[in-house]
Amino acid sequence: MWNELLYAFQEVATLPNFLAMFAGIWGGVIIGAIPGMTGTMAVTLALPFTFYLSPVTSILLLVALYKGSTYGGSISAILIKTPGTASAACTVLDGYPLARAGKGGKALNMALISSCIGDFISNISLFFLAIPLATFALRVGPPEFFMLMAFSLTIVASISGRSLVLGIISACLGLLLATVGEDMYGSFRFALSEDMKSGLGMVPVLIGLFALPELIKMIVFRPEDNAAAMKLGDNRLTLAEFRGSIKSICRGSIIGVILGAIPGIGPSTAAFFSYSEARRTSKNGDKFGEGELEGIAASESANNGACGATMIPLLALGVPGDVITGVMLGAFMIHGLTPGPLLFQNNLGDVYALFIGILFSSVFLFVAGKATAGAFTKISRIPQTLLLPCILILCVYGIYSIGASPFDVTVLLVMGVVGFAMMLLNIPAAPFLIAFILGPMFEDNMRRSLAISRGDLGVFFQSWISWGFFALTVLFVILTIRREWKKWRDNRDATSASA
Repeated sequence: MWNELLYAFQEVATLPNFLAMFAGIWGGVIIGAIPGMTGTMAVTLALPFTFYLSPVTSILLLVALYKGSTYGGSISAILIKTPGTASAACTVLDGYPLARAGKGGKALNMALISSCIGDFISNISLFFLAIPLATFALRVGPPEFFMLMAFSLTIVASISGRSLVLGIISACLGLLLATVGEDMYGSFRFALSEDMKSGLGMVPVLIGLFALPELIKMIVFRPEDNAAAMKLGDNRLTLAEFRGSIKSICRGSIIGVILGAIPGIGPSTAAFFSYSEARRTSKNGDKFGEGELEGIAASESANNGACGATMIPLLALGVPGDVITGVMLGAFMIHGLTPGPLLFQNNLGDVYALFIGILFSSVFLFVAGKATAGAFTKISRIPQTLLLPCILILCVYGIYSIGASPFDVTVLLVMGVVGFAMMLLNIPAAPFLIAFILGPMFEDNMRRSLAISRGDLGVFFQSWISWGFFALTVLFVILTIRREWKKWRDNRDATSASA
């Protein structure tokens, strides 16, 4: 084994491999930071360039693009309230308030450190736990997946802000829009036009919901403070601030690894799940959503922790963990590598080389993040009267570049108006987004489970995994009701005392 590891290290430690990883990380960070430019787009566009590279170099380039774009999405999420990727949507909740308070650099540093730690833990798990975690992921069928999605939807209670009722209303709107398009049986719902038959794209909805309302607010209300640039303030992350978030970072990394190993979930769900748990357990939970560094730590550690974990089912079983690893599966096949159990028998040296290279990519991510943080924080010096129109142009260009679809641009603009209306009514946008993301998976797995059992609801309680998620769902609902009752009682007592 040691001889194979030494040979693998020698195979990785070459100038072409380091250049490929360095270019991939930098390219991913830049693409991820541009609204509408997703990691999927970056990996797909880079795939043809890997035809003439060695297998290990090709895969390392694609993995580096994936990791870089996942972190890069947090940059625009923090500085301009425009998540570059869907997995960075949760980072907006605390990142942008920190930037508005003159702590954009501090927020970026926390995002970078959390991302690198989550990425490193994910890589270690890929090295040691690929087979066991992949075996566990195989046991998660439609009934278990449905219970997991039901539990995940309880996250809405943690990201609803001050009003749980408004959070539930927002989530219901998200679930409603998630039903637009074709269902699993070929029926069309809300198909008012030919374009709507394929549903609403997640990226246009995401960016329209978070980015455009700020622009509309500036146009409608013309606040004087929008003409000024945000203050930079002290951007150094202190040791005390890091130590206060270390539990959330470790917990988020583990959540990312576990959820990332289950095909179909991906970094977005892991980020919201980790954020919910951090808010529930943190002593500063009431400050989440107002500019709390721990919220950024929880989100970024989880979404980057899920990146390496999505490779686990791909390598061990030949099953892509998400869309990007599905593109990587094509790269494996092009170079004559067949992911699955036989990969560890026939190409063990390449597997070890890939593992070692992925560990190196964590170092490159930290270097690239530190090098770009100073440059990106200068965005906060631009007055918003100049910055927001530029954001609009980037959003429209980024959305149109995905599929050259005017309909996607229309969705972007309409969701901007919807997001502005929700802002005026104090309806939180985060529950809408998480429901929109989880809604299709929730519905599809429920209908698949009932189709398998021919309508028997007992199918949802036939495994210990389903029972475990069911128990967690009930427990979380009870705790939420208890918390809301206590909050109502405290408000009633305070009102009575003032009277």
